[in-house]
Amino acid sequence: MPGDNDSINVSIGGNVVGPIAVGKNITQTQAGRDATVLTATERQELDDAFATLRAQIAAAAPSETRDAALAQVAELEQAVNDPEPDPSRLQRVARWFARNLPTMGAAVATVLIHPVVGKLVGAAGDAAVRELGLDDS
Repeated sequence: MPGDNDSINVSIGGNVVGPIAVGKNITQTQAGRDATVLTATERQELDDAFATLRAQIAAAAPSETRDAALAQVAELEQAVNDPEPDPSRLQRVARWFARNLPTMGAAVATVLIHPVVGKLVGAAGDAAVRELGLDDS
C-alpha cells in the first residue's frame, strides 16, 4: 500500500552489473580484487585476446605507429592485470588508438569489452565501472 512503511517498490533497468538486494536491514559486502581469481581458462582467454591484438597491430599498423601501438597494448595489459585496475588507464589507451590508429579501434574494443576484463574491472568496484562509463548514470 503506498505510504505504508513496510512497502518496497523497486524498478531496475539498464545494464546491471553485480548483485542487487532489495528489502530492509540488508547488509552487503564486497571482497576486494584478491577474491577475484581467474580460472586457467579465463587467464588463457585474456592472454589470447592480447596476443591476437598484438598480432593484428603487427600485421596492419603502419610502421611509423606500430611500436607506439604495441607499447599502448602493453600499457593496457598492465592496467588490466594490476591488483586494482585503473579505468582511467584503459580510457587513455582507447583514446590513443582513436586518435592515432583508429583502424585498430574495433580490435582494441574487443579486448576492452572482453568478459574477463569486465570481471577484473568489476572486482575493482562500482567506482571503476562508473569511471569507465559503463553504468547508466
